[in-house]
Amino acid sequence: MKRTCPSNSRSVPRFVDDLQSRGRYSFVRDEARHSLAISNLALQASARRLIKNARLATPRRGFYVVVPLEYRSAGSPPPAWFVDDLMRASGHPYYVALLCAAALHGAAPQQPQEFQVMTNLPQRPARAGRSVLRFFVKRDLAKTPVQIMKTETGGMRVSTPEATAFDLVHYAEAAGHLGNVAVVLEALAGRLDAKKLAAASDLFELPVVQRTGYLLDRFGHRNLTTPMRQRCRRRSPRQVLLRAGRPDAGARLDKNWDVLLNAQIE
Repeated sequence: MKRTCPSNSRSVPRFVDDLQSRGRYSFVRDEARHSLAISNLALQASARRLIKNARLATPRRGFYVVVPLEYRSAGSPPPAWFVDDLMRASGHPYYVALLCAAALHGAAPQQPQEFQVMTNLPQRPARAGRSVLRFFVKRDLAKTPVQIMKTETGGMRVSTPEATAFDLVHYAEAAGHLGNVAVVLEALAGRLDAKKLAAASDLFELPVVQRTGYLLDRFGHRNLTTPMRQRCRRRSPRQVLLRAGRPDAGARLDKNWDVLLNAQIE
């Protein structure tokens, strides 16, 4: 996050106004303290008044979001405006993921109710006004293909369409249920590239690849999955359940992907 202050004023409200005039909508506590040469207590007292007046939001202790007039009723601008600064301030890598990533790729039938972020360590949800940022943990986060999407305030990291497809299957509960994942995958299919999908499949666990391949085939997208299936075969797949944790008695086997169909997908 850029640390220069556009004003020498000792007024916190004016500091906030000046930031907004420069197109910045977030800052950290130490930046304001050092720029204004005020104590932590003085900053907190002023910030509390601004929060009460819906001029600031604070999704994390010591991190403040500037709320422009048009977002006062919501209590905060959209998380896309500040998620990159928030995660930089936390020191954790991240990317926007799952249903939010699908929506950004134009493939979410409904607007997600929370802003979903993948990171490397557990974090409690963050709230800014009516917005909730929900965090999911991925150990090998750095391997996931991402792209930078422009926002009103700069940019943010978002999983590619291909990585989003695999993540949705891996974190199916975050999408509501497997049936909803299938609906989103169907909408996302038009954004997928067969070669990129195959390359990305090497970065995900084999059962996730098998389930993703089956679901895409189920909706008639074998043109996308053929290269991925060839790579999958080289990894010697074993039979997996379509829905983990469900009984498999009487489940039919999809031989293309070695997936036991123990759940119905409409």
